Amino acid sequence: MGLDQLTPEQHSTLLKIRKRVIEAIGRNMDLYGVPISTGHLYGLLYFADKPMTLDEMGMEMSMSKTSMSTGVRTLLDLKMVNKVWEKGSRKDLYEVESDWYQSFTDFFSTKWRKAVENNILVLRRSIEEVNVHLESQSEGAIHEVLQEDQRKMKEAVQYYEWLDRLIDAMESGEIYKLVPKK
Repeated sequence: MGLDQLTPEQHSTLLKIRKRVIEAIGRNMDLYGVPISTGHLYGLLYFADKPMTLDEMGMEMSMSKTSMSTGVRTLLDLKMVNKVWEKGSRKDLYEVESDWYQSFTDFFSTKWRKAVENNILVLRRSIEEVNVHLESQSEGAIHEVLQEDQRKMKEAVQYYEWLDRLIDAMESGEIYKLVPKK
């Protein structure tokens, strides 16, 4: 049964329910630094029964094509939507990535991997710098402070190396052996 076969009352009820879910998706994505409007766009595509163009999305959401384009680009970068080809259509079409597990993995892997790489780089440089100072400062209060800082930085590196392995487990799917999908 298609949407066009619903009574006006059924259609209204359906839209009300979908709107509630779309609002929740928008709020949830806002927690992860994605604009609420982009979350709403994801929700719209999630409930769409076919791939949509930017124009169609703009009409549905009463937003400009520029805003739609920015939102779709964000979702493409996060691998939460896919560009699809449809015979006879000259416009770009988009559909939601329906595997939420994969979307979660892609989103967090990308964000976390970047943070891990940056933080390990900073920590290792700082540890090297502390080593240089420790070699030149053989004793005194500064020596003890530097040793303690170095210990803390090495613990931080261990954490980021663990997080890197967690990301590997997410990307390989190993995580689902520990926490199975339902």
